[in-house]
Amino acid sequence: MDKDIYSQLMTVLSEEKIKIDEPMSMYTTFKIGGKADFLVSPGTIDEVVAVVSLCKSKEFPYYIIGNGSNLLVGDKGYRGVIIHISTQLSHVRIEKLESSDSYKVVAESGIMLSKLSHEIAINELTGFEFAAGIPGSLGGAITMNAGAYGGEMKDCVIGATVIDETGNVIKLNKEQLNFGYRMSVIQKRGLIVLEVTFEFIKGNKEAILNTINDLNARRKDKQPLEYPSAGSTFKRPEGYFAGKLIMDSGLRGFRIGDIMVSMKHCGFVINVGQGTAADVKKLIAHIDNTVYEKYGIHLEPEVRLIGEF
Repeated sequence: MDKDIYSQLMTVLSEEKIKIDEPMSMYTTFKIGGKADFLVSPGTIDEVVAVVSLCKSKEFPYYIIGNGSNLLVGDKGYRGVIIHISTQLSHVRIEKLESSDSYKVVAESGIMLSKLSHEIAINELTGFEFAAGIPGSLGGAITMNAGAYGGEMKDCVIGATVIDETGNVIKLNKEQLNFGYRMSVIQKRGLIVLEVTFEFIKGNKEAILNTINDLNARRKDKQPLEYPSAGSTFKRPEGYFAGKLIMDSGLRGFRIGDIMVSMKHCGFVINVGQGTAADVKKLIAHIDNTVYEKYGIHLEPEVRLIGEF
């Protein structure tokens, strides 16, 4: 343990919010990952800003995680500080916009998309139904412009409050967020999401909840939710579907160790036992090589890799 880093972290966070040698397998939906030197869980936006400012000023390596649903941490862990922005940062406020029939929803970045979707739905607002089953938190979803069933974050976001490269808290409007397919300026510049502002209109509460239930049922039917995974492993190649390319390449059920291409949906790489990050990395490379040899198409992973492999 680096006692200097620990003592510095203690100046901005209480002791119970700082964990040492914390297994990252507990913080990823893959259930894989070695130990992080430090894992901190800020309880307020001010604490997030303080921790990031400290790490920048002291040149401590750090990485932001939310639900860990699009993340693979190396088997040898992470050397530095993992900043865990989770459910303690999940406040939501809703207010009607003046001179408009629309409503503004402001949510902190640690909230799970399923919870935010429910909050929006019970307030009879429509436009966020697509996100109800995405297994992630809001910060990560905005960073990668997450989407499902024809909807994306960019469709309803009007702005975000972020920490910029210099540690300053700034506000970005929708245009400045520069959303693209599974991409945003947040990802390009390494910004940190604190709050997100949406705009929605009123809808029929029963219809909204029915849509959410229908999409969740479709997700459960078609996706291997019973196994740990990082969600869709690859981005969709233009004009193609990654899962179909993988299936048509004869890789359904292909496995390395306890890491396997799902039998239910070939776009998912799943952990069927005690899988390792090294095996995930090998399987991703094998899938990409196999598809490229057969179709001349490279598959770009959606999953982020951090730490030591």
